[in-house]
Amino acid sequence: MRGRPDDATPSPDAELREELQGMEARVRKMRNTRNSFSDQARTVADKRNAVQGQYKEHREKVDLVLTEIKAIRAEIKMFKEKRNALQQQLREVINQVKGRRDEKGEKKSATAEYAKLQQEVQSLEKTFETSSVGQKKEKEMIKKIKEMKLRIKELAPEVTQFEMINVDLSDMDSAIKLLRSEADAAHQDMLEAVGRADAISKEVDEAFTHRDFLKAEGDRFHNEFLELRQKSDDMHNKITELMVDVNKVRDKLNMARDERKSWMTDHNASVKAEMKTGAESEEVADELVSKLLNSGGITFGGIGQGDTGNSSKRKSKSGKKKSMRKIDMRASRRR
Repeated sequence: MRGRPDDATPSPDAELREELQGMEARVRKMRNTRNSFSDQARTVADKRNAVQGQYKEHREKVDLVLTEIKAIRAEIKMFKEKRNALQQQLREVINQVKGRRDEKGEKKSATAEYAKLQQEVQSLEKTFETSSVGQKKEKEMIKKIKEMKLRIKELAPEVTQFEMINVDLSDMDSAIKLLRSEADAAHQDMLEAVGRADAISKEVDEAFTHRDFLKAEGDRFHNEFLELRQKSDDMHNKITELMVDVNKVRDKLNMARDERKSWMTDHNASVKAEMKTGAESEEVADELVSKLLNSGGITFGGIGQGDTGNSSKRKSKSGKKKSMRKIDMRASRRR
């Protein structure tokens, strides 16, 4: 009769195996969680990289817009300085017309000083060529002309930068009109540049706004990526710690299995040794011979003393049976 499953003997390693299965199930669950974090991190990293690529492209566009606006602002500054210089020169010419001197400590414009020095040099050179003066006066004139020309040379780059024009101070009305016209033209150029700057200011603001948005999105995705990677690393560390305990349990199971295997091997070897016959083992044969000798001896052919006694008894019994048959036969014949 077969026993019921409940009556079966429990495995000696059942508790360890149950513990190992529970721990391995936890490890599998933790690995799935870790892999989920890693997959999410890769997805977020792809989004971050895409946004950062857009940010890089947009930044190039912003750089172009900034270069353009900087060029326009440089034009505005240049036209403004040119206008201011012409207006300053115009005021000085008007003051000369009115017979007013420059206020003490007031700095002349480069163009006004440049034009005045040129006029004075021309006047001195003309006087030097057409008039006869003394040797001392001639040296003074030559020295003064050299000093003026040196100052004109120093002012030339600044005057050229603003594209100033030379005015004929001998005709003050024409000089004033020309300076006023040039100042107005510089002012209009400045206003036109300001208009262009205002026209693209909206585009610049939108470019900066979109740039800031892309940067914020890139930073957000990057921070999310770092958080997910940290969660994945933390879970991996927990798995590593748990695997230490799993390996300990596995080692215990392996030791128990090796111990049982060793015991079964020794037991089977012992049983096999006991089941051997004399023909299979010399030791068994010697032991059997010793036992037989101690019990009474052996005759060749495999018959002992006990066997001979039994055979004589069987012969005597068979003789009696034959004589009885003979008597019965004789009695029957008499009848």
